[in-house]
Amino acid sequence: MLLTDYKVLTFDCYGTLIDWESGMIEGLSELTAKAAKAGVELTRDQILQAHAKHESTLQRYTPAKRYCDLLPVVYKRLAEEWGVAVSVDECENYGRSVRNWPAFPDSPGALQYLKKYYKLVILSNIDNRSFSFSNEKLQVEFDAIYTAEDIGSYKPSPRNFEYMLETLDDIGMTAKDVLHTAESLFHDHKPANDFNLASCWIYRRHAQEGFGATMDPGDKPKTDFCFNSMADLVKAHQEALRGGGED
Repeated sequence: MLLTDYKVLTFDCYGTLIDWESGMIEGLSELTAKAAKAGVELTRDQILQAHAKHESTLQRYTPAKRYCDLLPVVYKRLAEEWGVAVSVDECENYGRSVRNWPAFPDSPGALQYLKKYYKLVILSNIDNRSFSFSNEKLQVEFDAIYTAEDIGSYKPSPRNFEYMLETLDDIGMTAKDVLHTAESLFHDHKPANDFNLASCWIYRRHAQEGFGATMDPGDKPKTDFCFNSMADLVKAHQEALRGGGED
């Protein structure tokens, strides 16, 4: 199995291409400052894990809600958990914070390189408006963009992968052509296993413990490739072209 065996890279965006954890921490800074004043001291991982819990719950209960409308409810639930009073405006401001979340420094260049060899597709738990701001930061034209807003559900729901594969079929691509490329074991690699998709783990959190802004997936799913960054994926692809293969 080689990186050069595939025709399509399907990407999760947030956590893989966009540094959503740094974006969340910045977007929640006023709330966590209020919590600290109230005597609730929180580590970065505690903030991210609480966010993951509320986000995942809301995505299950309100699967048709756009992500930019779901985040304000996450903010409200966090405020309640930490015993802090917040306004509707503060909650709604957090819903708009995705536009400020930064790209990982290696994402744009890696995508521009990979675009020469693959079709690039987004499969993301995002709304279309919010993604438009992220897409500007990524500086590449994707061949297709499938969002939770388009599909009416959130990963890890199988509906999202069914939709993606059915729609890729319309442009002549099959599951065997796909390498699903993502950071989240919970949102992406576990359901990718269920669809027998080859998968590439971009292990952004390799130097950290826990799962950060994603839920614990339980039993670790199978991944076919693992790289610590998009830059490492590019290097491995270049080696494959030279006949060096992959680790």
